[in-house]
Amino acid sequence: MHVGIHTVASLQKTLYTFNGQCNFILMYGQRNRGDGLIFKLEQNPIQEEIEVVIKYAAMNEDIQRILSLLKSADKKIKCVTGGAEKLISISDIYYVESVDKKTFVYCEKEVYRTDLRLYQLLDKLAEHDFVQISKSCILNTNVLDSIKPLTNSRMEAVLKNSEKLYVNRKYLAGIKAASQKGGRI
Repeated sequence: MHVGIHTVASLQKTLYTFNGQCNFILMYGQRNRGDGLIFKLEQNPIQEEIEVVIKYAAMNEDIQRILSLLKSADKKIKCVTGGAEKLISISDIYYVESVDKKTFVYCEKEVYRTDLRLYQLLDKLAEHDFVQISKSCILNTNVLDSIKPLTNSRMEAVLKNSEKLYVNRKYLAGIKAASQKGGRI
């Protein structure tokens, strides 16, 4: 299939149809050499599985973060809310906290309970950019908006939903490493 050559301005949002079978949208991030991403979404009714192809010049922290996010999109944690079981996508989790021997999963606006212990979740979530920030809390660094130093060698983590969590000094190295990864903060 030949799409043709388009200027950056014409690539912003373009819808194509090929033999009435395949629709796809080309979308892009900033297209300055080396500092942007081009996203290509393709809808194909005859394709049965989702296929993701990532093209890059060299493996770096940004590529590793994208891979982590893609892997986490398919993984879910079994939780309970209002007496009903619900599977929560790892990428939707902001943080996990253990209170009075019960484990709670916090998303942007919702809170769920899970039967898994904190250490079990840390084992599952560590490869998906989650770090332990206190004895009873694991944080998804992908939802970290900023970090502010506090007194007594502690830090305050501000999440994208404006919620604030405290990082205990024992766990500072992990959160600092995660926050500097890819220059996110």
